[in-house]
Amino acid sequence: MAASASGCVRVFLVDEELRWRFSRSGGPGGQHVNTSDTRVSVSLDLTATAALTGEQRERALRRLEGRLVGGVLTVTAADTRSQARNRELARQRLAVLLAEAAAPGPRARRATRPSRGAKERRLGAKRRRSDLKRTRSRRFDD
Repeated sequence: MAASASGCVRVFLVDEELRWRFSRSGGPGGQHVNTSDTRVSVSLDLTATAALTGEQRERALRRLEGRLVGGVLTVTAADTRSQARNRELARQRLAVLLAEAAAPGPRARRATRPSRGAKERRLGAKRRRSDLKRTRSRRFDD
């Protein structure tokens, strides 16, 4: 499965690398909830995955370090009453999360200087503001 984030990085998850866990989901649902393992957790070891290049792996490990436990990223889905649908959702979320974390950052800003007109406008505005405040003062200089 592929996911594309804003950075145009595509991540192809390898089924053999994913670890799935199923548990009972909380919330409303009547007797169905009490007997079905519909909550889905999918885990991926970022340190050993073949889904990312070395550079992407470093970026993802750095950006997701707060969510990782021993280098393993886990995503949970319990949105629907269907285990199959929750599996799809968990896999999609994992792929999107990885794609966003592995995407390169924005380009470095090129330093520029303000133009002469911009400087003059800024100083003129400061002068006008200063004059306005001076006319408000209660000093009476004769």
